[in-house]
This record gives sequence, structure tokens and C-alpha cells, in this order.
Amino acid sequence: MSSVLVVHGGAWAIPNDLAQASVEGVKAAACGGFAVLKAGGSALDAVETAVRGLEENTVFNAGHGAALNAVGEVELDSIIMDGRTLACGAVSSVKNVAHPVSLARAVMEKTKHVMLTDRGANLFAERIGVVTVPTDALVTELEREDWIKHKSFDTEVREEFNAQWAHDTVGAVAVDCVGNVACATSTGGIRNKMVGRVGDSSVVGCGGYADNLSGAVSCTGHGESILKVTLARLIISHIEQGKSVAEASQLSLQYMGDRVKGAGGAIALSPSGQWSASFTTERMAWAAVEDGVLWYGLQPNERKKEQLS
Repeated sequence: MSSVLVVHGGAWAIPNDLAQASVEGVKAAACGGFAVLKAGGSALDAVETAVRGLEENTVFNAGHGAALNAVGEVELDSIIMDGRTLACGAVSSVKNVAHPVSLARAVMEKTKHVMLTDRGANLFAERIGVVTVPTDALVTELEREDWIKHKSFDTEVREEFNAQWAHDTVGAVAVDCVGNVACATSTGGIRNKMVGRVGDSSVVGCGGYADNLSGAVSCTGHGESILKVTLARLIISHIEQGKSVAEASQLSLQYMGDRVKGAGGAIALSPSGQWSASFTTERMAWAAVEDGVLWYGLQPNERKKEQLS
């Protein structure tokens, strides 16, 4: 069986000055995650590796470079899920962990819970020896400038602005050589969000889902809308009904737009390695690696490829 890995860097109106960096960032993350699969690693290891790469890249809204909340702080959410066992772990409102996706995996593997939040997540991180960083170390000058620029907007204007323009989520899905699938999603959330706001990214069935019987999904977009339609599980449901991963994703995103006027995107794959990258925003940076080929895109219907050595 061929291994496949797909990543996204968020569905939003990526401005021209970030477009090339976004594409290069997802290409690097996809190649990094696929290297794990090529070496015989698991889908779970691969998606964690890919998302860690995106969390380290300040172009994206996850980890270092995440969007700031209403009081100018970073609050991070993440999920990871193993399609073989349906085991999953999640964290939300984490302030001083550079790689929340790895903390989410620790919740999955070292506790009996699925999600830890805020102070509890940080206490758990300290207990198991996760390296923490000062919160300010995750804040970039660009995000600080954007926060200052937009914090004077009233809530209604900010929410409308963020639906298309604020930095968004990152994620990865993979299937390994033995047919196991996995997903991971990570985000800093909506810029100027209320303190303690949690979107879809850390919620099972919304920001991500993985099941060896059907496939794996990582979602991106307006979190409140994704939560209302449980977007990841909706896509999986369509796959279970016999739809292709592309059609399942497109139908679900269209439903979210029609039903709650939400825009977003999703990457999805089946256990057989069929995959797609779909979105209803202006742009979404994505990349996929399969059979020695790197596929990537940014604009709607764009699909470029590079042969890997």
C-alpha cells in the first residue's frame, strides 16, 4: 500500500505578500511528514511531525506566530487522532507550549482523558516534563502590529473580518504503509477572540477526525461554523455513504456555507490513499506527497506538482 500525507496551512484570504511563503511552508511540512512515512513510520508520527513543522513556521497561525486574543495573548488549541484505535487527545487555551500538537498527543497517550484545557493543560505539561516557553516568545512582531491595528474594531466587525481575513488553522492527514490513518490540527484561533474562546480545532469530529474504516480529515475556516455542522465528521459520513473524498468535502463545505454561512476548507483522505484538498475561501495553502510526487496549490482548482528525488 502506498503512503500519502496531505497538509494545509489554513483557508482564508491569504494576502499576496504571504502567498509564496505559505506555499513553501506547506511544501516543507508535507515533505517532512512524508519522510517519516518513507522511513516506515506511522501515520500518527507523520501528522505530528508535519504539524510541528507548521507550528514552528511564523507564517502560519499555530504555535510560534499565532494570532493574539483580545488582551494580546496567545491561546493555542490542537487535536490529534489515531484512526486505528479512535484514540485522540486535545488541548485548548494553552499559552506557553510551542508545540500544542505534541501536548495533545501526550494527553492521548498518557491520560485517560481526551481534552485538557488552559491551566490544567499547562499543569499536565509541567508534570510530564514538556518544555515550556515564555508566552511572549510565541508572539511575533507582525502579529503584535496586526493586533494593535484591529483591536479597536467592535466585535461584530472583527468577526466578519476574521471569517475571511484572519490567519487560520494548520493540519495534516496521513495513511501509512499498513493502512492506518491519522489526523492532526493546530491553531491560534481568531485574532482578537475573547479570552478563553475555543473554536473547532481541538474538538473531535469538528476540527479533525480519523477512522481506519473510512478516512481522516483536518478542517480549517470559521471555527464557530465548523462546530455547528461538525464538519470533519460530516465529511467522514459522506465518505461512509460512498462519496469520493473530494465530493464528500465539497458537499460538506457547501452545506456549511448554505446552512450557517461559514467559509472554510478541509483536507481528507481514505484508507486506500485517495485524497483531496477543498476550500470555499479565496485561498488555502496545501500540499500532498504520494508516490514520489509533491502536489500543491493555493488558488481554487490549482494543482501543481514536483517530482521528488
